[in-house]
Parts: sequence; structure tokens; C-alpha cells
Amino acid sequence: MAESVTLQGLFTRYLADYTQQHPLDARRRQVCHHISDCRTATLGGLQLHCDHCGDDPIHYFSCRDRHCPQCQQRASQQWSEKQQQHLITTTYFHLVFTLPEGINGWVQLHPEVIYRLLFRSVWKTLKAFGADPKRLGGELGMVAILHTWGQSLIQHVHLHCLVPGGVLTGAGDWQAARSNYLFPVRALSRRYRGCLVSLLREAYVAGELPRVNAPGEPTITLDRLMQQEWVVYSRPGLSEPKQVLDYLARYTHRTAISNPRLLSMTDGVIRFRYKDYRDHDRMKVMALQVEEFIRRFLLHVLPKGLMRIRYYGFLANSCRTRKLSQIRTALATPDAAPDKAEQKEAPALFDGYLCSKCRQGMLRPIAELSPLRWEGG
Repeated sequence: MAESVTLQGLFTRYLADYTQQHPLDARRRQVCHHISDCRTATLGGLQLHCDHCGDDPIHYFSCRDRHCPQCQQRASQQWSEKQQQHLITTTYFHLVFTLPEGINGWVQLHPEVIYRLLFRSVWKTLKAFGADPKRLGGELGMVAILHTWGQSLIQHVHLHCLVPGGVLTGAGDWQAARSNYLFPVRALSRRYRGCLVSLLREAYVAGELPRVNAPGEPTITLDRLMQQEWVVYSRPGLSEPKQVLDYLARYTHRTAISNPRLLSMTDGVIRFRYKDYRDHDRMKVMALQVEEFIRRFLLHVLPKGLMRIRYYGFLANSCRTRKLSQIRTALATPDAAPDKAEQKEAPALFDGYLCSKCRQGMLRPIAELSPLRWEGG
């Protein structure tokens, strides 16, 4: 049986050669080391013991890096469990706001600024539509998740937004949306276009985009983008709470590529599966030189500390509990139970797991293994 292909295995085999030709900045170097060291002796671990068969397996610790495909499934599950108390009995809408390709180069020059303005412009757009008395006339809520990739690992920056279908009015009432698509997509896209272009011009004048310094920039690019149609996607609403959570959890902790999509790695060529959205969502296989694959993957390393999941309106962290209580009162539904994860500390790691060897005993820790000292920059 052929050995499964993983991103970690690819880095172990090819990253040193890649970095000789393409030196990495400190952030990308850090992410690559995290992925390479994940669940290995380098990070330390636990010596376990089975109380039935006496087996002594070792469990190595995870890196918990958000770019690591080995670590994100559990993070997604934990996030989903925590969000259950934030659901309300209403329809939810999924909208996607795409950053135009003409600004992709600026993302690599000033990622923190461009991502911040993307979040801000999308929320300003939706907030204005929700507050408009001719539409809903109140405060919207939104969860926004930043993605930077397409299926073939090209740069494709966009926000996935989950929006409850209604607003909290100034009188404390709930005004439900009347449309199957929340707001008209063309009107949203034009408002979003004007908002983001305006914010980018302001950022340039304020000196926040010093590396955007080609002759005539940013005026040439922004004027051109104002003449184009921008992409905003909206899908019909989801009504079942579990359906909403399961749907959003697919987006919250995705990495640029998952290990199951990697098919083979031979003679410096990696083959992986991707969905071609331009060809009726057909699944296809792409082959890339490893050097190009690594280059594409590294496009999607986020700045340290950047929040890629953000909450707005009545879902903002500062007011969410109070305003959700108001909404549930207006809807005559009970408040959610307090989050158990916040009520008590998490149980001790490996309190007891079924032994994978004998399937009868329990594995329990008997010793902690110290991480190996990493000598590097």
C-alpha cells in the first residue's frame, strides 16, 4: 500500500532545497517549522500505558498552528461546540465578498492593512443595508471568515460571511428579512466596491501603503477597479441550527490545502485533487512542480496575530450576550445555556483513551516527554 502524502512529508523532503533558492521571512519560516515538527518528538509528548495489555505508545504534541492541516479539524469542532449558544431561531444567509485580483499584489506588500480594510468595508456595506429603513431598519449581526486561496492554491482573497436573517431594532424588536437572498447582490457589490476603494485611497494618503509606489499608483489601479463589476455571492438561507453550524464549521478552520487532497509526490512533482468551479464543480487533478506548490502554499501564511474570524453587530463579543437575550425575548425563545467550556476548566489531557492495540484497556499518561531543543533561526 502506497504511503499517504502529507504536507509535513513534503516539507521534510523538499523544504530545505526550496529555502536555499527562496529564503523565507521569519513568519513563513516559523510556520514551516511548526508544520514540519507537528506530532513529532521535536515538540515533546506523553508516554502512555495501557492498563490491560501493557502497551506503551507515545503521543506527540500538536503544533496548533492555524496553517497546519493536521491541527484544524479539532479546532473546528471546538469552535462549533462553542457557537451553539450563539444561535437564534431564524434563517441564516451565507455571503461571499471577493477581493479583486487587481489588488492581489498589494496583499503581499501590506497584508495587515488590506485584510483590515476588507473586513471593514464588508461590514460597513452590510451594516448600511441592514440599517436602511427601506430594507430592515436595525442592527445586523455577522460572523466573517477570511480565506485567501482558491482550490488550486492561487491567491483568491475573500470573506465568507454568515448573517442571521433579521435585525434588532432600536425598540428591541426583531425584524425578520423578507427576501430569500437577504439583499440584492448587485447593489451590495457596488456599495462594497465604493467603500473599499475609498478606504484604500484614505489608507494611501495616511501613509499606510508605502510599498505601493509604482508610478501613478494607487490611482491607476483604483480608478480601473471602479469601472469593473465586483463579485459578491449570496446563497439562500439555512434554517436548522445544526445545519447552520455544520455549514459554517466547514469554513472557519480550513487550511489552504488538506492532506486528503494530496495524491502523489514523485520526482519533484506533486499531484492533488481540486474542484473546478468554472466547470460545474467537477473534481480534477492538478500536477505542479514541488517548488511551485510550496510557493503557492506560502502565499497564504497570515501575519502573526491577525484574526481571521471576526464578529460584528449584535454578534460582537462586547455585546453579544445582552443583545442575543433581547432577540430571544422578542422571538419568545429561551436563552441558551451558558457555555460549559467557559464554566469549568477543560479535563486533563488523556484522562483515558481506549487502547488502539487491544481495544479493551485504557491508555493513561505515565510520563511527559520534553521537547527537543531546536537549533535554528
